[in-house]
Amino acid sequence: MLLMQSFGKPSVLIIGCGDIGLRVAKQLSRSHRVFALTSSPNRLQELRGVGAIPIVGNLDQPETLWRLSNLAQTVIHLAPPQNHGNRDYRTRNLLRILAQGPNTVRRLIYISTTGVYGDHQGAKVDEASPVNPQSERAKRRVDAERTLRLWAPAHGVSLTILRVPGIYAADRLPLDRLKSGTPALIPGEDAYSNHIHSDDLARLVCAAVYRGKPQRIINTCDGGETKMGDYFDEVADAFGLQRPSRLPASELQPLVSPMLWSFMRESRRVTNKRLQELKTPLRYPSVADFLKTISKNP
Repeated sequence: MLLMQSFGKPSVLIIGCGDIGLRVAKQLSRSHRVFALTSSPNRLQELRGVGAIPIVGNLDQPETLWRLSNLAQTVIHLAPPQNHGNRDYRTRNLLRILAQGPNTVRRLIYISTTGVYGDHQGAKVDEASPVNPQSERAKRRVDAERTLRLWAPAHGVSLTILRVPGIYAADRLPLDRLKSGTPALIPGEDAYSNHIHSDDLARLVCAAVYRGKPQRIINTCDGGETKMGDYFDEVADAFGLQRPSRLPASELQPLVSPMLWSFMRESRRVTNKRLQELKTPLRYPSVADFLKTISKNP
């Protein structure tokens, strides 16, 4: 008898069990038998602590993934692609293993990024907007999405893609950046940024297990329309820190990392109307709503 049929609970496999994966595992372990892939043997106790059964394997080493076949009806794929190139080989390695079982996987939820839209110069985008990846990182995500969208219907799998923006939480705020005095862009050149709280994202991932429509893409963000500099100002005010100074792009670019600069130069307002399909109201409809709940002591 397959593991997924034992113990009277449906099984779910989480690929990439970082902060969000841990939150998801903790919630789903109440109703599911949760397996979690990790490449680090040092994390076994941490995963067991949230009710998951750890499996050691590495998406960069396909020969270590054989235990994933026939393991679960639902797969939650949170793992990012490798760090280089335009193709996501980790997702390809995972799908090769999942395809070896007798069609056990019935649902796959992939956590992608709103970075696939690229720069829209502040215009609104929805799930029907064309992707326009402008960094290798975003191109790998587009490759993963396309690979999954071909694979899923061919194997009878219901695929839900959640496109996620900047994730924040009490321990994921730009406090170090503010304390170091890194400037932001002047308002006229600043980019819109989009956000989702870690707790809300984890709840929405769990909701997709039950309510995600087949072959569906959902922008998983709070729908706010805040420019990045204004976001920094909000956080600074909440913690009693000095607001960052503002510089034009020509002066700021040499002061920040290439990765941060790519975020600062891509401006889009991501709409989230499809989020209602998951029937899970956000606890924090905006960053401002969250900041009202925390102390001013960093």
